[in-house]
Amino acid sequence: MANTGKSSRPILGAHMSIAGGVGEALIRGKQVGCECIQIFTKSSRQWASKPYSKEEIEKFKHNQVETGIATVIAHDSYLVNLGAPDEALRTKSVKGFIDELNRCEALGVPTLVAHPGAHVGSGIENGIKTIAKSINEAHAACKGFNVKIALEITAGQGSTLGHTFEQMAQIFDAVVENERLRLCFDTEHAFAAGYDIRTPEGYENTFSELDKFIGIKKLAAFHLNDSIKDFHSRVDRHQHIGKGFIGLDAFRRILNDQRFFGLPMCLETPKGPEMKEDIENLATLRSLFKN
Repeated sequence: MANTGKSSRPILGAHMSIAGGVGEALIRGKQVGCECIQIFTKSSRQWASKPYSKEEIEKFKHNQVETGIATVIAHDSYLVNLGAPDEALRTKSVKGFIDELNRCEALGVPTLVAHPGAHVGSGIENGIKTIAKSINEAHAACKGFNVKIALEITAGQGSTLGHTFEQMAQIFDAVVENERLRLCFDTEHAFAAGYDIRTPEGYENTFSELDKFIGIKKLAAFHLNDSIKDFHSRVDRHQHIGKGFIGLDAFRRILNDQRFFGLPMCLETPKGPEMKEDIENLATLRSLFKN
């Protein structure tokens, strides 16, 4: 989703469960006051899942109209590793990833957020080549699709790649049809990876670097998460807004940055079945908008 500039602020929401059917995520989102939602297109813990029925797709689109939640983004399964050096796992990952792109296209979801992948000991250079090869295969299998892949900046945990904008640019450059690629900015991942968005200087440096290597216009979505761990931990652990080491100022800057108006920003913070934490976090974020 490109920033059209029509909105006077970002669109706020949260990741929602698809239990009971993919259309139920929209109902849950409406219950907690989401303006947009993020979903898994199928169970994130299993490879295979039966295709959507015509009824499921129709219900999803009906619920979009009923709830008024026009903007939905998807996140790929955590099982997928597009950078896997093991060819059997890489092939399985690409097949699963193509299935997710097909599901997004069927639902009319414009953005599939994906972790670039992990090199698992094969080295950064080989990992980048493998990720690009996998994305190229997915693009080739999904010619003419509207859905775009948004690679998400990672915390740099283990051998995961894409934890610097320079590294992400290398992945973009290695992909043949890279005009089909977008970027997702996760506040916790960026902070853990070494981008200090807490101060005005650190914030400006972060987005200047993003613009230099990728381009601000490539941003398709944000994940808004505070951090359980301190700065540059390289650990992926999300905390409620304002309750972690990032603090409120960084979120205030992001929410009021005109460059990001109109973009979906989703929480991925811990929550119970009642989802009251989402209600609280969304209220906190909305309190940061300048009138």
